[in-house]
Amino acid sequence: MADVPIDIDHVSQLARLALTEEEAARFSGQFSRLFEFIAELQALDVDAISATAQVIPLKNVMREDVAQACLPRDIALENAPAREGPYFKTPRILDGES
Repeated sequence: MADVPIDIDHVSQLARLALTEEEAARFSGQFSRLFEFIAELQALDVDAISATAQVIPLKNVMREDVAQACLPRDIALENAPAREGPYFKTPRILDGES
């Protein structure tokens, strides 16, 4: 894959990024290196390698769901930014109108 032209201004607009001239030049060089790396990967002989969907063996890392004693209320509320009596106070997110 030879030099692949890429319109950095167009890509930055799509990503909603405001790039300086220096950033655009740097990213242009990085994209060029990326395309070179893709060309290196495409040149590899992978005919003897079988396709795989998962390269790491899957195992359940979750613990058993066992009931345990809960954290005491006063300790749970200790670092709360706002509280009202024995409850966490949070900003209202609903208008109350149905």
